[in-house]
Amino acid sequence: MSKVVEEVETLVKPIIENLQLELVDMEFVKEGRNWFLRIYVDTPSGGIDIEQCALVSEKVSEMLDEKDPIEQNYFLEVSSPGAERPLKKEEDYVRSVGKFIYVKMYEPVKDMKEFEGYLMENNETDIVLNVKIKTRKLTVTLPKDKIAFARLAIDFSA
Repeated sequence: MSKVVEEVETLVKPIIENLQLELVDMEFVKEGRNWFLRIYVDTPSGGIDIEQCALVSEKVSEMLDEKDPIEQNYFLEVSSPGAERPLKKEEDYVRSVGKFIYVKMYEPVKDMKEFEGYLMENNETDIVLNVKIKTRKLTVTLPKDKIAFARLAIDFSA
C-alpha cells in the first residue's frame, strides 16, 4: 500500500464508517498525465447506489479540501467495487464462502498460479477451493500468505 493511500485511508475511513458503509479498497494511480484517487465503498450486506457514492464523494471531498496529504492535482472517484469485488480482509473471505472466486498466487500450487473455483472453506491460514481444471474437479488448499490477489468472479460455466 502506498504512503498516500495509507494517509488518506486514516482520514476517510471514519467518514465512510459514520455513513454505515464499508471501505473496500483504495488506490492512487497515474493514468496518462492524470492522477486518480479511487475509493471503493459498499454496504456490509453488499450493494450500494449512486446516491450513497455521491454522498461519500461529497464528504470526502470536503475533508480533503481541509487536510489533503496529496501534493499533486488528482481526480477523486468514489464507486462500488463491482461484481468482481476484491477480497482483501478476513471478513471478505468469511462473507465469500460458497461463492465463485479468482485467486492469483505468488508461488505455484500444484504447478499453477491462478485458480477459479468455489470457496468452500476459510480459516486463519488457508482457503479451500473446489476448482475445475479441464474435465477434472479438484479440491485445492491455498495458503493465504501466498495469495497475491483474490476477488469474486463470475462463473460462466454455471
